[in-house]
Amino acid sequence: MKRIVVKLGTGILAKPGGRSLDTDQFRRLSAEFAALVNEGHSVIVVSSGAVTAGVGALGLSERPTDLHGKQACASVGQPLLIREFARNLGKHGLSPAQILLTHDDIDSRRRRANARNTVERLLEARTVVPIFNENDSVAVEELNFGDNDRLSAEIALLTEADLLIILTSADGVLDAERRRVPLIKDIDSAFALVLPEKGANSVGGMAAKLTAVKIAVTSGVETVIADGRREGCVLDAAHSADVGTRFPATRKRPRRPGA
Repeated sequence: MKRIVVKLGTGILAKPGGRSLDTDQFRRLSAEFAALVNEGHSVIVVSSGAVTAGVGALGLSERPTDLHGKQACASVGQPLLIREFARNLGKHGLSPAQILLTHDDIDSRRRRANARNTVERLLEARTVVPIFNENDSVAVEELNFGDNDRLSAEIALLTEADLLIILTSADGVLDAERRRVPLIKDIDSAFALVLPEKGANSVGGMAAKLTAVKIAVTSGVETVIADGRREGCVLDAAHSADVGTRFPATRKRPRRPGA
């Protein structure tokens, strides 16, 4: 059975305009997570979207551009984000577990071990989906640089995942003719295909996602970048279907006990 980390970007969870959460997306994605759990897999989510949820809750007309404004939105929005997961996962007999981290937590050997042990205990329950997010009310890395892309790769390594699925608004990596590239074995070659653009509601871009992919695949975690608005995208990626762009791991790692 696979241990799968799914990264949800802001653009995947936000309505057009980026001022509120897209409840239809939570409903669909939660159903796909539940289907994988029912198959015996473990699902771990790294979710952005707290700032977007806070924008609507605070009645703002647009997403703040200053750091403290973003942090205020994240503080208000994080409970709303988890509430949406709880409401939709609950329809399938699942519960979310909120885990807020900073990169300092990942870098600390003791705190990293504590986080890993917590996840292992949660996954033993078989009815819990751990939901990671950066603690945006006190940390600044993802608010400034990357929309949780790097964090998702770090969580994949932390939890010894078999597969990392990064959902974005693009249908994977596109070539110069804007055609999807289904398989990339040389991650360094993929950076030459990146255009300087990103979704209207996104914080990171494709370059940030490829950087996360490089962290994952060079550590033994297969990765897929796929269109998070495409129905069945998570299931298809987990079942090795031809969806998005797949990046095979460039080295093998020791098998996780019970994998």
